[in-house]
Amino acid sequence: MDKQVQTVNTGPNYKRIYHDFIESKCPDKLEYIKCYMSKESMSLSDVLKINNIIFFDGVSENQKFKSYDKQTIFEILEYQKKYKLNNSQLAKHFKLSRNTVTKWKRIFLV
Repeated sequence: MDKQVQTVNTGPNYKRIYHDFIESKCPDKLEYIKCYMSKESMSLSDVLKINNIIFFDGVSENQKFKSYDKQTIFEILEYQKKYKLNNSQLAKHFKLSRNTVTKWKRIFLV
């Protein structure tokens, strides 16, 4: 009897998705995201930065469908501490709701 090993899907392969998209739609922006593509694994903050580089048209219609993992939330809250921003300034910088920032602080920092 052969044992089958089941692999756990850890999420989308952003490197492959962005690489294919950039090759087909906008190959001129490949040099701008080369440093992110060379990483072993991409964090959600890297994905957001690449998204801003590729789609620099301002706030898109899909802005309300973003989700963040704990690591990215902690990076955002650390950014707030580092630059001494209030919730409104942080929310505006990352294009979030002030209520979202408050909720994250209540959940993760208290």
